[in-house]
Amino acid sequence: MALTDLIPWGRQRSLAPTRFVEENDPFLALHRNMNRMLDDFSSSFGLPAMSRNAWQAGWPHIEVKNSDKEVAVIAELPGMEQKDVELSLLDGVLTLKGEKKSETENPLYSERWHGQFQRSIQLGPEIDPEKVNAAFKNGVLTVTLGKRPEAQSQVRRIAISNA
Repeated sequence: MALTDLIPWGRQRSLAPTRFVEENDPFLALHRNMNRMLDDFSSSFGLPAMSRNAWQAGWPHIEVKNSDKEVAVIAELPGMEQKDVELSLLDGVLTLKGEKKSETENPLYSERWHGQFQRSIQLGPEIDPEKVNAAFKNGVLTVTLGKRPEAQSQVRRIAISNA
């Protein structure tokens, strides 16, 4: 047996992997039903449904930096433009929404993600809504949020002693 016989797309001598049709694959049907069941279960607790689209929970990837005077949120949005992204700040919660559109129509095979997304980051009440700046460059969104002066004075360093 050749190694190419073990690879699903090696038998057909095609470059693209075989697409499974759910009606023909009981494991994919089971997977979809389990996802639906977990979504229904989590919705009864008021949690968002995350398993329908694996990217919903953690896309875009973000980094949050905190200093005494400001908080910076950096989001990676490759392949997107500034006009495709919407930002809002309400009660210390920064919400990033947008849509990544498909660049090709009817591809033979694709692992590229496209669709709508929304990501909310709880930053707390110390954020000053008047001191927010956002910049978008090379697919990276950087949002800088200043802290209120009273929140800056509340930061207290605690010394750690040897016990």
